[in-house]
Amino acid sequence: MLSTEQLADLRLQLINEKREVEQFLSQNDHFQLERGFFHESMGELSSYDNHPADEGTDLYEREKDVALKEHYELELKNIDHALQAMENGTYGQCEICRKDIPLERLQALPNTTYCIEHSPDKVESHERPIEEGVLMPPWGKFDMDEQDEDVAFDAEDSWQAVAEWGTSETPSDLAFPQDDYQDIYIEADENIGYVEDYENFVGNDMYGNNIKVYPNPQHEKYEEALDKEGIMTTFGDLPAFEHDPYVDDDDQK
Repeated sequence: MLSTEQLADLRLQLINEKREVEQFLSQNDHFQLERGFFHESMGELSSYDNHPADEGTDLYEREKDVALKEHYELELKNIDHALQAMENGTYGQCEICRKDIPLERLQALPNTTYCIEHSPDKVESHERPIEEGVLMPPWGKFDMDEQDEDVAFDAEDSWQAVAEWGTSETPSDLAFPQDDYQDIYIEADENIGYVEDYENFVGNDMYGNNIKVYPNPQHEKYEEALDKEGIMTTFGDLPAFEHDPYVDDDDQK
């Protein structure tokens, strides 16, 4: 049970802390978050002429401002709540278990109304960002089963299609400089629309028969690469019985 003198000292400490926080928020204009757009705090009129990295830095700093503002506003809320508890005569008792809060804890954290065992700050959130709920692989979901994997046009392919028109990267940013600016984005050499190289020039009917090769620049490039390596396929030479069918006909089953 707190004595009258101890309660008065804690009240004075709370009032001083409240005045300091309010003065701090007033001096920096609530981290300048009362403005309509964060460019107003930087003197910028538009994002159009800014480098994406500069925009990313500004956004990162703005996110810190938001977090700090929420922190100080929560501190003010807790101070007001503690002062109200003093008026109600419940200050110094845990709101959950109703046991007395040690004086040492109140002196270190006078705005608390919980004992250390029931402090809300001990709860750790393991929830993922809500945005990940609408993102499909390869983004947003990290534990992917094989059944979820496919070769459809996904978010990564969408990025590559857009990145072909240019990014903020330059050849000097890459370990292996490229000849064309359209080839300097991540995995620029990856096939788009198909997986294996031969899928771009080999076709068959709906039953898997009548396999046909359609000559095109990709086919010539593929053959040149095989000849250069001295192999028959990208996964090595075919076995001696390569002329045998890979699947049995229906009448042989």
